[in-house]
Amino acid sequence: MELQRSTIGHGMPKTTWQWLRLLGPGIIVMLADTDAGSVVTAAQSGAQFGASLLIPDLLLIGVLYLVQEMTVRLGLITGQGHGELIEKYFGRKWATLSVLTLFLSAVGALVTEYAGIATVGQLLGASKFWFVPLVALALMSAAFLGKYRRAERFGIILGLLELAFIPAAFFGLFKGIGNVQSIWILPFGHEDFAWMVAANVGAVVMPWMIFFQQQAVSDSGLTPGQLKIARRDTLLGAVLTQAVMIAVMFTAAEAFPHHHTLTSIASLAQTLVPLLGHSAIIIFGAGLFGASTVAALVVSLAGAWGMAEVFGWKHSLNSDFKETPQFHIVYALSHVIAVLFVLVAIQFVSLSIDVEIMNAMLLPIVLGFLIALEYRALPHHWKMSHRRRVLVIITSIVTILLGLLTL
Repeated sequence: MELQRSTIGHGMPKTTWQWLRLLGPGIIVMLADTDAGSVVTAAQSGAQFGASLLIPDLLLIGVLYLVQEMTVRLGLITGQGHGELIEKYFGRKWATLSVLTLFLSAVGALVTEYAGIATVGQLLGASKFWFVPLVALALMSAAFLGKYRRAERFGIILGLLELAFIPAAFFGLFKGIGNVQSIWILPFGHEDFAWMVAANVGAVVMPWMIFFQQQAVSDSGLTPGQLKIARRDTLLGAVLTQAVMIAVMFTAAEAFPHHHTLTSIASLAQTLVPLLGHSAIIIFGAGLFGASTVAALVVSLAGAWGMAEVFGWKHSLNSDFKETPQFHIVYALSHVIAVLFVLVAIQFVSLSIDVEIMNAMLLPIVLGFLIALEYRALPHHWKMSHRRRVLVIITSIVTILLGLLTL
């Protein structure tokens, strides 16, 4: 089979260190999944509805894993990117449509990430006019390191900062657990609840995640013989990202026990001071910085990869600028444009939630292509079983319907 890649000499790792070295694509994309917009969405959910969205957020772990596992198999077995496969099996017009969804999602997300970075600067008393461009320069340099693994490790180190939200949430819960009782209350009668459910769905499955992870597993050197490790990587990432979302939701629920609409992240951080002490601003700032920066790296790479795939440009992170000039230029320009938007003026909270709603509305296109490619592009023994395909289709339909609740 032409698409099946060789597995000789590339089996499962024999030591813990070898196993850890192979982790990466799943973790970095999932850490990026809990981006600045997702953090705001989780905070707004907790501030407005307490812990009511806990059960939906837990169920979304399974949805996220099912979606990204298909992406992993497509990347490992074919060695091709998502846009390339769509063009190969469905033609240039459909590939262009897929890249359009990627473009819309990536632009909205990248502006949101830099708005989050500007908010961190505000929390620390730093002007966005030098803080944001400085961070942008650091992120732009990541694509010029000449190796995928270097950029990946850089991103994971940044992304791990968002785990600061988890101990903060537990500490807040020990202070008072009144809002946890709202776990069993799903206020569908409230006019804003459906909107927040849709935003949470959109915060979990995003077009750029699929483009990124499919190319990343190929660039990382993983092979079909290492599918098991790639699946574990993806599952671990799915659990981590939702743990962070839930932690932020609980923290906001304790900070706003009387259900307020969140107006700014700075106000949330200030409200956490009675719960967490003066370290609240540092903790929340570190978490938001990690979420924003790793997502900015992943989103911009996904966008540049997607465009390069459809236009036929070389686009490996393992190549230098001379070999892949168009890819690197698109990557750098995306950061510059997002920074300019943020320096002009952006309302962070409303933009973040609107972007997640847009992601939810793009789900029919994104999941439709993914399921169709899994069926058409993979050799028979790498495809899902009939039962699993039915489960994935039903899960996707339910997820899409939840995402479209606001229409």
